[in-house]
Amino acid sequence: MSSNNKFVLDANVFIEAYNRYYSFDIAPSFWNALFEHAKSGNIISIDRVKQEINNFHKDDELSKWINNNFAQWFEPTDKEEVIYTYRKIITWAVNQNQYLDIAKNDFASVADSWLVAFAKTYNFIVVTHEQFNADIKKRIPIPNVCREFNVQYVNTFEMLRRLNIKLG
Repeated sequence: MSSNNKFVLDANVFIEAYNRYYSFDIAPSFWNALFEHAKSGNIISIDRVKQEINNFHKDDELSKWINNNFAQWFEPTDKEEVIYTYRKIITWAVNQNQYLDIAKNDFASVADSWLVAFAKTYNFIVVTHEQFNADIKKRIPIPNVCREFNVQYVNTFEMLRRLNIKLG
């Protein structure tokens, strides 16, 4: 499972689209595009992202869509090669003096660290709305880790452009 132009989605891609600019009633074509590109192998996410969405969006329209339409495209993170990369990423994070201990603990407990580990292991592009921040201390942004580990990252809009998705 490797790719040069496949995307692995962060929870905030689903959540922000649902809450803001691509809600189901405004832009069903966005959700259809995610589904179609998942079917064709261009888009996936990971089990821990699904878990985060289900924990914070219990029984709403987003969690129902995730579980009824996208469930099969959440890849497991319990594979030996992903765990190996995850350990390297966590070791790096723990050894960074820039970040507060609470940021390090949080990073180790959420899907973000696993998302980067999965992308690094299989050469996927991370899709997130988080921004690189060289000075941040209270959290560890996905782009900061991606830069350190040579993992490409883009936001939702760049992914849509690269996949030539036109919403209309």
